[in-house]
Amino acid sequence: MAKDITNNSSEDQSENEHIHDVVHVNGLYENWFLEYASYVILERAVPHINDGLKPVQRRILHAMKVMDDGRFNKIANVIGSTMQYHPHGDASIGDAIVNMGQKDLLIEPQGNWGDIRTGDSAAAPRYIEGRLSKFALDVVFNEDTTEWQASYDGRKKEPITLPVKFPLLLAQGVEGIAVGLSTKVLPHNFCELIEASIAVLKNKKFEIYPDFATGGFIDVTNYNEGQKGSRVRVRARIEELDKKTLVIKDIPFGTTTTSLIESIVKANDTGKIKIKKVVDNTAKEVEIQVQLLPGTDPGITIDALYAFTECESSISPNACVIVDEKPSFLSVHEILRICTRQTVDLLRQELEIRRNELQEKILFSSLEKIFIENRIYRKIEDCETWEDVLLTIDKGLNPYKKQFYRTITTDDIVRLTEIRIKRISKFDSFKADELMRGYSNELAKVEHNLANIIDYSIAYYAELLKKYGKGRERKTEIKTFDVINATVVAANNQKLYINRAEGFIGFGLKKDEYVCDCSDIDDVIVFRRDGICVVKKIGEKVFVGKDILYAGIFRKGDERMVYNLISLDGASGNTMVKRFNVLGVTREKEYPLVKANKASKILYFSANPNGEAETVTVTLTPSTKAKIKVFDFDFSEVEIKGRDTQGNILTKYPVKKIAFKTAGESTLSGTEIWYDDTVGRLNTDSKGKLIGTFSPEEKILAIYKDGNYEVTGFELTNRYDADQLLFIEKYNPESIISALYLDVPSKTYYIKRFKLETTTVSKRFAFIPEGKGNHVLFVSTDNKPKIKIDFAKGKYVTNPTMIVSMDEFSEVKGWKSIGSKLGTNKINSISRLEAKTAVDKSKKDDGYAAGSTIELNFN
Repeated sequence: MAKDITNNSSEDQSENEHIHDVVHVNGLYENWFLEYASYVILERAVPHINDGLKPVQRRILHAMKVMDDGRFNKIANVIGSTMQYHPHGDASIGDAIVNMGQKDLLIEPQGNWGDIRTGDSAAAPRYIEGRLSKFALDVVFNEDTTEWQASYDGRKKEPITLPVKFPLLLAQGVEGIAVGLSTKVLPHNFCELIEASIAVLKNKKFEIYPDFATGGFIDVTNYNEGQKGSRVRVRARIEELDKKTLVIKDIPFGTTTTSLIESIVKANDTGKIKIKKVVDNTAKEVEIQVQLLPGTDPGITIDALYAFTECESSISPNACVIVDEKPSFLSVHEILRICTRQTVDLLRQELEIRRNELQEKILFSSLEKIFIENRIYRKIEDCETWEDVLLTIDKGLNPYKKQFYRTITTDDIVRLTEIRIKRISKFDSFKADELMRGYSNELAKVEHNLANIIDYSIAYYAELLKKYGKGRERKTEIKTFDVINATVVAANNQKLYINRAEGFIGFGLKKDEYVCDCSDIDDVIVFRRDGICVVKKIGEKVFVGKDILYAGIFRKGDERMVYNLISLDGASGNTMVKRFNVLGVTREKEYPLVKANKASKILYFSANPNGEAETVTVTLTPSTKAKIKVFDFDFSEVEIKGRDTQGNILTKYPVKKIAFKTAGESTLSGTEIWYDDTVGRLNTDSKGKLIGTFSPEEKILAIYKDGNYEVTGFELTNRYDADQLLFIEKYNPESIISALYLDVPSKTYYIKRFKLETTTVSKRFAFIPEGKGNHVLFVSTDNKPKIKIDFAKGKYVTNPTMIVSMDEFSEVKGWKSIGSKLGTNKINSISRLEAKTAVDKSKKDDGYAAGSTIELNFN
C-alpha cells in the first residue's frame, strides 16, 4: 500500500528523510563493474607470475596434495575436495582438471581423459582417476616456503601462490578471457625451457619458441618473444603418399582432426579445392588421407589446403600475467627470467631452512651429549622445584655455552629433561659423534651451496632435465613458411563468360560467350574499345562497360603478360602503337590507355602470356596520299613499357583496317628462377640460390638424399623437400651425374656415373639400390669431378685421406647400375677439389648452376 508522505508523524518523517537520501544508480554500476572486473582478472582468468597458475588450477593442485597418498583418486573426489577452496561449482573445476591432465605434466591421468587431437571429450569424473605426477611433487610443493591465506569461507587455509621451481606458465601455456583483457601464452618445450633457464643463470643469450603436443610445423618469424601484437603461423604436416593421395600426419595447434576434416570438406564443397574423398585413419597416430581426383596436382592441392582449410592457421599470443596484484603484459623471455630468479630464491630459502634445521640438530645433539656424558642429569635428583631443575641444568651447561651458535633457551633445557632414562642408559658417545659429524658435513655442503647459489641452481635444473626430460623432446618443427597466393592455388570451380554487347562478365552468364575456367575468388581484367582498362572482382554478373575487346584473369605483378595495342588518337588523327604490362591496379578504377578524346579508340589489341610479338598487316584508306597503302608491322620493334605510356606513331594517315598476319616469338628474356631452401620453393624474387634463366620448355633436375631424382618444370607452385633435397640445377639432357652413395645393409660405399634415361616430369626415380637407410653422400654434374674423402679412424684405415677422380674411378653406365665399389671404411666428410665443366662466365654461378656440387660433412 502506498504511504502518504505528507503525514507529519515522527515515524513517517524519518522515512521521508530516508527517501531524500539519493544514491545515483550509474555510480553504483561503475563501482560494481570495476570490482567485478578486478575480481575476474585476479581471481579467475589470468595466471600469477609466481607459479603460472590460475586460482582454480592452484586450488586443484593444493587439494590433490592434501589428498595425496600415492594412489589414484577418482576425479569426482578431487572436484569435491577442491570445492572447499574454489567457490565456482564443479563444472569449471572438472574442465580445469581435464585440461591439466591432458598436458601430462602435473597430473598423472588414468582412464579416458579425452584426446586433444580428435577433440573427443573425457569420460565423466566418476569414471576417471588421477594423482599428482612425480614432477609435480618434486617441483611444485613445499609447505615451508608457501605463503598461506584463509579460504573463501574461512574454514581452510590455501596457498596464495605455490612455490613452483620451474617456468610452469611457459611449459603448460594458458588462455583466459577476463573483463577488458585476455591472455594467451603458448606452450613451450620442457627441455628447451630448462636449457634457457640455465642460459639465464650463465648470462648467455637464449631463444625459446612454442612447442605443441599436436606436432606439425610452426613459423616463428613474427613471434617477437610472444609479446602483445606478435604472431605465429602453424601448419599441418602433409606428405605426398603418391600422386593420388595426400596424408596429414600432424595437425596444427588449436584444431582437431574433426574440425580439420570439416574444413577440408567445406573447401571442396565451395570449389576451392578438388578432392575425391577424405578418410580419417587416426588411431595412436594422426593419419588423415586426402584422396585426389585424377589429374589433380598434389603440390597445388597441398598449397590449397594451407590456403583454404584449417591445415594452416595464425595465432596471436598475448602474454598477460598478474604481477604485484595487477595485470602486466610481458614477453616470454621476461617471464622466463622472472621464473628463473624466483627458482633461485626458492632454492635459497630451502637451503636456509635446511641450514637452520641442521644447526638445531647439531646444537641439541651437542647439548644431549654434554648433558649425559657430564652426568648433569644426576645433579637434578635433589632439586625440589621445577625452577631449581632448570637452574641446575643451566649451570651445568655454562662452561660449554660459548661453542654454540646461539644462546641456550629455557625450551632447550626443557627438551633435555624429556630425555628418557632408557636412552640415557644406552647412550653411545661414538654413535653420537658420528651423527653430529654427518650433520656437520651436510651443513658444510649447504653452506657451500648457499655461497654458490647460482651453480647450485644450474645443477638443480640439470637434474630436472636428466630426470624428467626423456620423452619431452620438441614435437613441433620450426620452419619458415612461404606466402601462398590463394588466387594461384584455388581450384577453377567456375567458368568465365562475357556479353560483349551489353558489357557484362561473370560465371552466371552461361548462355553467353565462354572465355576460360576460373576461380570464384579471381580478379578479371577488361579492355574496352574506348581505350579503358578496368579490373573487377568476378561474380555472377558484373557490369564492366560496353564494347568489350578482351576479358581475362588478372594476375597481379605478372611481368610476362604483355598487351599489344594499336589505337587512334582522336586529337591528332595519328595511329599509335604500344606494348605494355599491367602490374598493379586498384579494383573498380578505370584506367585510360589512349588520350582522352571522343574520337580516340582501340583499333587492334592482343594479350600475350609470354610476351609474344606478332606481325600485323596495316591497310590505309584508299583516299590517303600515302604511297604505300598496305604494309606489315612487327610488334617486336616496340619496347615494352608501362600502362600509361603514349606509344609510338605507327602512321599519320587514316587506317582502314589492321589484320593479324603471323604469330611471333617471345621478346622477353628467359625467367630467372631461384630456389629458397628455407621454404623449399622456387621464386623470381632473388631469394636463395639462382638456378638459372629458363625459357618455357626448359626443366629442373632435383636429386634427393634418399637416392631419388626427378625432372620438373619451373612453376613457382612446385614443392621440394628442403630437408631431403641434395642437389638442384637446370636440367641438361647431356649431363653425366656422378654420385657417391652408401649401401647400408652391406656397409659399402659405391661410386656410379650415369645419364638420365627416364625424364617423366614430376615423377621420382630411384637410382641407388633399395635398402633401409641407403642414401647419397655426394653428387655432381661436372664432367670430371674430383673429390677429397676423409675417413674415420679405424682398425683397417691405413690412409685417412683419399683423392678420387670420379670419372676415372667409375665408367658411365645405366641409371640402375650399382656402380664401382669404393670400400667399407666409414667416411667422415667429402669435399670437392675442382670442377672440369666449362661454365659460361657471363652467367651467375651461385653454387646451383650447371657444374655445381653439394658437399656434406658427417662429423
